[in-house]
Amino acid sequence: MLDPKLIRNDPDRVRNGIAAKGADPSRVAEWLALDEKRRDIVRQVEMLKAERNTSSTQIGVVMKSGGDAGDMKDAVRRLGGDIKGMDDALRELDEQIHALAQWFPNLPHETTPLGDESANQVIRTWGEPVRHDFPALTHDELGAKLGILEMERAARMSGSGFTVLRGAGAALNRALIAFMIDLHVQEHGYTELAVPYLVKRDSLFGTGQLPKLAEDMYRTEPDDLFLIPTAEVSITNLHREEMLTEDDLPMYYVGHSACFRRESGSHGKDTKGMTRVHQFDKVEMVRFVEPSRCYDELEILLGNAETVLQKLGLAYRVQLLASGDISFAASKCYDIDVWAPGADRWLEVSSCSSFEGFQARRADIRYRPADGGRPEHVHTINGSGLALPRTIIALLETYQTAEGTVRIPEVLQPYLGGLTELS
Repeated sequence: MLDPKLIRNDPDRVRNGIAAKGADPSRVAEWLALDEKRRDIVRQVEMLKAERNTSSTQIGVVMKSGGDAGDMKDAVRRLGGDIKGMDDALRELDEQIHALAQWFPNLPHETTPLGDESANQVIRTWGEPVRHDFPALTHDELGAKLGILEMERAARMSGSGFTVLRGAGAALNRALIAFMIDLHVQEHGYTELAVPYLVKRDSLFGTGQLPKLAEDMYRTEPDDLFLIPTAEVSITNLHREEMLTEDDLPMYYVGHSACFRRESGSHGKDTKGMTRVHQFDKVEMVRFVEPSRCYDELEILLGNAETVLQKLGLAYRVQLLASGDISFAASKCYDIDVWAPGADRWLEVSSCSSFEGFQARRADIRYRPADGGRPEHVHTINGSGLALPRTIIALLETYQTAEGTVRIPEVLQPYLGGLTELS
């Protein structure tokens, strides 16, 4: 959620930021009108409560002197009725204000380019995109030839958009997860978490997926639980409704999970093989930090994700996304795209985002400053480290040989029992 003080004190900035996200800024005026009405009622309630307190004191004095305080008591009862009516009106206004505010996206950071996807900026590349000197196969062709990827059987089992990894393919998936978790824990200082895959509606509201992305969620009935689209949801909500201390910060968490996405707006896009699927594995990094450290910590987290690809020897590029291409909850976002030579294209394997206090305000995650100041909302940062399907795609297509085998990067060989090649 946006800070109400920000909306109230700088509505033009809020309108501009909402418009930059491609959302409708016109409802800011409605929010301001409701907020002014609420504050007016609060002032009236405070005056009535002060009047009631004064009258109650006077009643005590009259009764102590033996006088008749009947009329005064009637007046106090009427005041109580008026106060109750205004309190009811305040609750109704609060619900209306909250209903409006939950649709306001986070504002883009000043360093986020303005515009749609065409305004994204490639800020650096690493490695040289591989161009094979033989007819390169795509990952699905390699998967079928090696007997490690089942698409037709997965479709018969669950429908389109699902995969089965077989034998060495399943082992490769598991090896990548273990390698990434070990790297982030042992070299980058994260604490590993194993988290629930089903969460409450409030948890998805906290991280910003609900209500905007409700149609992209898988929901269970009658429990009203949702399958997570990313471990970000579970990890971020680990500290929901908690008061932390400044000494607790920063906190770094990493976790693997299956991720579930209906991809309701992606019909016909990237349907070949594992490129876009409804269920996939991902390793997720989440940081809870003190506000002044937010953007420095984002750069560190981005570097953590890049290290995975560097150690795997996969060429990639980093894009700074424009305001119209970042998520509802993010203030700044980098995408990491890996090169897939078989498909001859870049594939996104990680989004690394800062949310400032947006998620923490929705999930009520605060900390108490060491200097004794008023509690503040923590800032949250997260990023994929990495998503598995497209990492596997890039690995298979990059390390394929003219003979149709696939070499295993050296860093993965210990996780595969010393296996050096898929054949």
